[in-house]
Amino acid sequence: MGMLSLPRFLSCGKKKNFSLSNEKDAHIGDSDENLERGNWSNKGDYLLSMVGYAVGLGNVWRFPYLTYQNGGGAFLIPYTLMLALAGLPLFFMECSLGQFASLGPISIWRILPLFQGVGITMVIISTFVAIYYNVIIAYALYYLFASFQKVLPWSDCFSWADEFCSKTRLVSDCNATLDGNIIHANYSFITSNNLTCINGTMNYKPVQFPSEQYWNKVTLQRSSGLDETGNIVWYLALCLLLSWMIVGAALFKGIKSSGKVVYFTALFPYVILLILLVRGATLEGALDGIEYYIGRQSNITKLMEAEVWKDAATQIFYSLSVAWGGLVALSSYNKFHNNCYSDAILVCVTNCVTSVFAGFAIFSILGHMAFVSERPVSEVVDSGFDLAFVAYPEALSKLPVSPLWSFLFFFMLLLLGLDSQFATIETLTTTIQDIYPQVMKKLRLPITLGVCILLFLLGLICVSQAGIYWVNLIDHFCAGWGILIAAVLEIIGIIYIYGGNRFIEDIEMMIGKKSRWFWMWWRMCWFFVTPVLLMAILVWSLVTFSPPTYGSVVYPAWGTAVGWCMIIFCVIWIPIVAIAKVVKAEGNLCQRIVSCCRPTANWGPYLECHRGERYSHVVDPKKEKEHEIPTVSGFVYTQQ
Repeated sequence: MGMLSLPRFLSCGKKKNFSLSNEKDAHIGDSDENLERGNWSNKGDYLLSMVGYAVGLGNVWRFPYLTYQNGGGAFLIPYTLMLALAGLPLFFMECSLGQFASLGPISIWRILPLFQGVGITMVIISTFVAIYYNVIIAYALYYLFASFQKVLPWSDCFSWADEFCSKTRLVSDCNATLDGNIIHANYSFITSNNLTCINGTMNYKPVQFPSEQYWNKVTLQRSSGLDETGNIVWYLALCLLLSWMIVGAALFKGIKSSGKVVYFTALFPYVILLILLVRGATLEGALDGIEYYIGRQSNITKLMEAEVWKDAATQIFYSLSVAWGGLVALSSYNKFHNNCYSDAILVCVTNCVTSVFAGFAIFSILGHMAFVSERPVSEVVDSGFDLAFVAYPEALSKLPVSPLWSFLFFFMLLLLGLDSQFATIETLTTTIQDIYPQVMKKLRLPITLGVCILLFLLGLICVSQAGIYWVNLIDHFCAGWGILIAAVLEIIGIIYIYGGNRFIEDIEMMIGKKSRWFWMWWRMCWFFVTPVLLMAILVWSLVTFSPPTYGSVVYPAWGTAVGWCMIIFCVIWIPIVAIAKVVKAEGNLCQRIVSCCRPTANWGPYLECHRGERYSHVVDPKKEKEHEIPTVSGFVYTQQ
């Protein structure tokens, strides 16, 4: 054993540091097992970071809407099944993969060099998402600051409103009875003659509620469409800058600092949700909202519709953040023998329970708003931006001490967004660290700040007057098919090419030998059920594709073309890298492809003391550059 590998070998035991340099890397702790990359300070840091990454805005603004739309409580049946069949198997796979090799989403593909482009796709998509996700955090910050007023600025039609703004629905005309005859007249005539409208015959004027006009006219200063970029909205730009400063400050020491911040950002949203639920449950009309959410009598017949199962699978897939690269990156800092199996189950169950719990808090207050405004619950329920920045703020404005509840709600959105963003940026910095470990060791803080500054500048287009259209466009394309394609290739590559049984043996090196019965479920999912479900979702998404729209605004043709260019830019690296690997390999075409479908010579556990006999042949990464491709003649390979 050479002297260069001695510190790494002993780092599993006494954890001595034999470095001749007196410099101490801030992201390496004295108790770390891996003295080159560092480890989580404790299990709590990791679990809360994973929970914070998985539990995001979608749990609050999408899941409750899907539940009431797809049969109420009956929706929990396909949702739970999809968790077990698609979400959890992928989640467990990625956590195991990152922990086993202690590598990020690109370097991890030493396991299968031909598919290294999949890792690049994951990182590029995470970069796109990081740009617009922080813009949403900036929206939450803006509303948070706007809540520090005695009267919420969206509670009434103030100076910024136009003639269509109204707190109540205005009747334009209706049918009434006059001298025994049914007449149809405008509402002013009906009231001036002391007549009463016949129920169900009233037509309403096209009005907008104050919260909707405030969102469009004040917050966004929304232009007419993507063609009209307009100016940068300066206060949103400042909020965006502040959100990036928060992210940079939390990550300045990597996982050592972000692992402590998440104790607050991951846990406090649950406190706020509980407060909102308790407050909402005490309001008149709350029961109507909750019944609309879960359903007094769940509609089981909805389970016969394919759309319901597609919605359940899609929600599980996106809410757990699989195939983004973040799970691999965060798990790569675990100690080798950490029980990633129990961690995966705990995080996935926590994520799903949070979604259900959030639905009660959301619908109890929306039910009260429907009661106060004398509207059916179906007219006040929405999802996405309209729920977070229109419907729910309007509901909160009707509560006593409304600024307090508004502050709590947007503070919760801020925290939910931040801890997901922490993990996304950590994915990018982990990738840089794996490619340039010595540079990252010396310049972690400048590089982290540089990444934040660059993404802030790229995000300025999203805080222009056409910004919301760009946010919606990126979300529509990049956060959809690209992730599905990456997930399908990931599971095919690891299970069918690398070998599912071989991968199970790798996991057992970390968590111990398990019985055949233990692996029966995972084999069934990994080898058949999960790939089929992912392919079905991907095909369904392609078949049902519709051009992006924002409300009633249709995107111009060039906008849709830009969206296609973004998704092509994300996935094009998969064939490009595969071709480059084959070209660089030696032998005839068949031999080249075969060699690129085998792990590289430096694939295996990061530390020598964990390799055992199965990986005793592994070449030290310090001596073997990651980009070198094994040849048929020179590849060191042990058949398992």
